[in-house]
Amino acid sequence: MQNRFSKYIPALTWAREYDRTILSNDLLAALIVTIMLIPQSLAYALLAGLPPEAGLYASIAPIILYAIFGTSRALAVGPVAVVSLMTAAALGNIVEQGTAGYAAAALLLAGLSGLILLGMGLFRLGFIANFLSHPVIAGFITASGIIIAASQLKHILGINAEGHNLLDLVMSLIKHLPETNWVTLLIGALATGFLFWVRKGLKPTLRRAGVSLALADAATKAGPVLVVVLTTLAVWVFGLDNQGVKIVGEVPQSLPPLTLPSFSPELFRQLLLPAFLISIIGFVESISVAQTLAAKKRQRIDPDQELIGLGAANVAASLTGGFPVTGGFSRSVVNFDAGAETPAAGAFTAVGLAIAAVALTPLIFFLPKATLAATIIVAVLSLVDFSILKRSWAYSKADFAAVFITILLTLTLGVEAGVSAGVGLSILLHLYKSSRPHIAEVGLVRGTEHFRNVLRHSVKTHPNVVTLRVDESLYFANARFLEDSIQNRVAGDPDIRHVILQCSAINEIDFSALESLEAINKRLDEMDVKLHLSEVKGPVMDRLEKSHFLDELTGQVFLTQYEAARVAEEGCGTARSG
Repeated sequence: MQNRFSKYIPALTWAREYDRTILSNDLLAALIVTIMLIPQSLAYALLAGLPPEAGLYASIAPIILYAIFGTSRALAVGPVAVVSLMTAAALGNIVEQGTAGYAAAALLLAGLSGLILLGMGLFRLGFIANFLSHPVIAGFITASGIIIAASQLKHILGINAEGHNLLDLVMSLIKHLPETNWVTLLIGALATGFLFWVRKGLKPTLRRAGVSLALADAATKAGPVLVVVLTTLAVWVFGLDNQGVKIVGEVPQSLPPLTLPSFSPELFRQLLLPAFLISIIGFVESISVAQTLAAKKRQRIDPDQELIGLGAANVAASLTGGFPVTGGFSRSVVNFDAGAETPAAGAFTAVGLAIAAVALTPLIFFLPKATLAATIIVAVLSLVDFSILKRSWAYSKADFAAVFITILLTLTLGVEAGVSAGVGLSILLHLYKSSRPHIAEVGLVRGTEHFRNVLRHSVKTHPNVVTLRVDESLYFANARFLEDSIQNRVAGDPDIRHVILQCSAINEIDFSALESLEAINKRLDEMDVKLHLSEVKGPVMDRLEKSHFLDELTGQVFLTQYEAARVAEEGCGTARSG
């Protein structure tokens, strides 16, 4: 019973090992991540089109729920750039930003995403995320990073601009460019430049000055907090808000409120697809980070339980004034590097953020929105990676096409169209590749019992025997391709009397493929050619034995390809070299 509970509540496992040393490590990691998360949470709420306090609320209860149900010991859950952008894109076409209806729709979006993730976890459907190939994900994130950075330029310039794709954003920015507030631009440019320098140059500078590695790391991670403090003080001291600098303003000084999402059927229908896309993208991003960090400590991540953990976190966000959340790359790496040993570090981070929500929010009244925009720009530009285009072009033209089309559609049509196209392209790419499997004619390598491709190796073949190796499972999409390949090979050579299908790479044969094998067997029999199978895997043979195919097979089923070739050649004369 205890093991069963531990499977669904992983906190019961690591809690039994908890001691004072782990506690101190978790507390230190939580302190560092809390400092980092305060400006980041505010910034991502701004990106999602929500009040800044929503970012804090979305970083408290969700972290605690994930700590209980998640399996990663280092993953830090909360608002992230791509999901925040997808939230703004999903809601912007339905509800007017800044209204109570917008916030209610964000709650429903988080709730739907949470329920979808929970359902996928309970029914063990984590494999669905595998339909998004890595090149497509890389292309989508690169394009999203560009859109996010472009969307924040309006805050850097102090102007109004709208749009959910790059073209609309650029046109809107150009239109309103004459309205630029030069004081805001100065603050935004200095904040952005400082944050870039902090990320790349502060640590080496401190190390050259003799500062310890640990202190230099801590100073680098605290860079965004420093720029928040400096720009907030500048606005307050010089009264820059009176000169048109847009500030965060009053933020409620309270713990996350208990909230209920809207139950409007029409809104539910409109948000169901965006919620599904957000769930898939969030899960892929989260599981990638979790598995990368877990591998460094030889820990195990359960993808289906991760779905439950992320689902619970999103449901918690919908009930506490937040918006969709997932595991973030930057904060998770910081959490890991800071020495987090268990998910309790996340719970302690939630406590720190709760204290900030109650006690520190008056201090950010004069925080310029340009500073938050600078924080977002610096964070997301690290996601932009155009090298994926060069690498995919060199390796696979099909993968390059998928990456390029995903980037192009995301930039021109928006994130929803981009990720939808990415899912579709990933599936189509898989179907295309598997529908035209590699079928190699093989022969015997001299002095061995191994069979290899006749086009790649010097092998022995027989004029009356053809062996074909199919390097793919057989199913409805490629069954006809196999029929045509065998027909073309045999029809062009009247000397052939035996066809051996080497099945070493076939993991499954579905019913459509079985009917194709029956058709191949019948057609070859009419041409006085026998069909043999070799190296059939156990599970595949189990399925074949339940059908009439083996009873009607004109040839035999052999344990090894060598045995099959030997028997077929016994009465056919001498072999020839290929």
